[in-house]
Amino acid sequence: MEVKFYDTVDDKLLKFAVIISQSNGKWVFCKHKERDTYEVPGGHREERESIFETAERELQEETGAVKFDIRPICVYSVTGKNRVNDTGEETFGLLCFAEIQEFSGELHSEMEKVVLMDELPENWTYPLIQPKLLEKYLQTI
Repeated sequence: MEVKFYDTVDDKLLKFAVIISQSNGKWVFCKHKERDTYEVPGGHREERESIFETAERELQEETGAVKFDIRPICVYSVTGKNRVNDTGEETFGLLCFAEIQEFSGELHSEMEKVVLMDELPENWTYPLIQPKLLEKYLQTI
């Protein structure tokens, strides 16, 4: 699995948005209903949606965030087969950061719950990808 970072790529290549998030100094992670692992919010771009709109929508759906500040960090790519890429071809996404001030308490997604953590989890859903994205974010602050 290879993760690369870019300043920018052609917008039509951006298929995913992933949002590193914090709330009151704690990391925000989601637990999927069908897994015992934790992941940062994110997901696929829908038709006629800007990639930044994807980031905002996924953050709201997967965390219940209703009040937040979000900003892009960089573009990333993943090459190699994984849960969301069975061809192994290079796929591109937008990495964002969000500071969440308020949650609705309702989730409109496949997520079972949102967890606020002081420390990063040991059991990541995408252990070869998401820790690298978080590390990239930490280099920007």
